[in-house]
Amino acid sequence: MNLVFIGKQGVGKGTYAQRLALDFEIPQISTGDLLREEIKSGSELGKKVQAIMNSGSLVPDEIVIEIFEKRIQQGGTEKGFILDGFPRTENQAESLDALMQKLGKKIDLALNFTAPDKVLLSRLTGRRQCRQCGAIYHLRNLKPKVEGVCDKCGGSLYQREDDKEEAIRKRWAAYEKQTKPVLAFYGKQKKIIEVDASKEIGEIYPSIIKTLGNKKII
Repeated sequence: MNLVFIGKQGVGKGTYAQRLALDFEIPQISTGDLLREEIKSGSELGKKVQAIMNSGSLVPDEIVIEIFEKRIQQGGTEKGFILDGFPRTENQAESLDALMQKLGKKIDLALNFTAPDKVLLSRLTGRRQCRQCGAIYHLRNLKPKVEGVCDKCGGSLYQREDDKEEAIRKRWAAYEKQTKPVLAFYGKQKKIIEVDASKEIGEIYPSIIKTLGNKKII
């Protein structure tokens, strides 16, 4: 079961990837985690990645693919994997397909998680974080006992810059530009599954399981 999870920031794809990964004992792989692990390892490749990121540049696709190949060959992916937020561009999708062929594997399905912008903005702009311990709250779904104060350590809560509407919309614009070609890429292969992520988690997860079962993936 080799899956790709696609979706805008705030759509919750990471939550479903994590749950599916636990239930089926397969790894959830994100490029951010892979890059951080490579840097932490102190390898020559990790040093190269660190230098690129420190300069504010994007890590080139060929390096991302190289790190991903390294992760696949480490093992633990025999039963499959979930790629969370990767590939982000058509070039990455093509490179990933080439790598899969080389390894004698294939991407089974690409799940496209969608929800109206209004719903996503409510989720993201309502998020608050503790300055002291980093705990996350939400003005609507997970309120602190005392407004503006962390339940755990008493620290003050604040809204992160990347949770403000202007920053969110900028990232969404970049996402739309980059990811539409990825959807078209997997659409041509008839591998796209649309997931309505505006519903409740208790409704969405069973529908994902049902879809995977219908497609004989599980």
